[in-house]
Amino acid sequence: MEVENHTGKSQFLLLGLSDDPELQPLIFGLFLSMYTATVLGNMLIILATISASHLHTPMYFFLCNLSFVDICFVSTTVPKMLVNIQAHSKDITYIECLIQVYFLLIFAGMDHFLLTIMAYDRFVAICHPLQYTVVMNPRLCVFLVLMSWCFLSWVSLLHLLLLMRLTFSTGTEIPHFFCELAQLLKVASSDTFINDITLYVATALLGLFPAAGILFSYSQIFSSLMRMSSAVSKYRAFSTCSSHLSVVSLFYGSAFGVYLSSAVTQASLRISIASVIYTVVTPMLNPFIYSLRNKDVKGALGQLLGRAVPCP
Repeated sequence: MEVENHTGKSQFLLLGLSDDPELQPLIFGLFLSMYTATVLGNMLIILATISASHLHTPMYFFLCNLSFVDICFVSTTVPKMLVNIQAHSKDITYIECLIQVYFLLIFAGMDHFLLTIMAYDRFVAICHPLQYTVVMNPRLCVFLVLMSWCFLSWVSLLHLLLLMRLTFSTGTEIPHFFCELAQLLKVASSDTFINDITLYVATALLGLFPAAGILFSYSQIFSSLMRMSSAVSKYRAFSTCSSHLSVVSLFYGSAFGVYLSSAVTQASLRISIASVIYTVVTPMLNPFIYSLRNKDVKGALGQLLGRAVPCP
């Protein structure tokens, strides 16, 4: 089989979700709607957080960052998919594919890290309320976010450099709607042993450790709630982390669905559908969860929209 050099003219073929021409307009409209809702919803969260002074707290600082990451996450995959559907094409260049892989790894990792940091923030707020302002000071909050960006950038760069060592056949088909690292390793023409080991180690470290941190934080939170004598105090304490807990359940539930689909079946359609939930649906639902279950966010959004709409 002919193998191409890695030049700017090399390209892959993204098979997408369906080859049926009649389904393409439906898929285009559905993904365009979800992408628009994701960008607008998360942008409103960011603007509301910035404009409302009472939301200038660590909890909403991390939420603002999570919304930004979700916008970037979905923007890495969906626009290219929409362009290909509109152009009746499946092509993606080698360089574009590498860029997708690099940024997808960063943004997926940032979701994990931010959700873990937010769980720790709720742990300190509920279990150590008197020390909260001292522990979760602005300097620490910025440091945690910046360190997450830097660490994930280097890890993603390592994956990218290892991926650039591999060769691929001319017109390699990727049974997905975006360039996913695991799928690229499956269709590579050269040995991927080092890449596979690196991917497994990184997945274990960047997936299990954040999940363990979240579980630890919430175990301490629930333990603290059980020790509270007042039902009102329990409700108020739990309500401050209910939105985050919902997002965590949705994020890790869909991520586990992607992993389970990849592990138990080779059906590319099932893997792609599970990935849609993980990469598109979850970022779209996050702002709705935080706005519908949080009075502070709803109030800030109301004020923001009230200023944006001129009075008659």
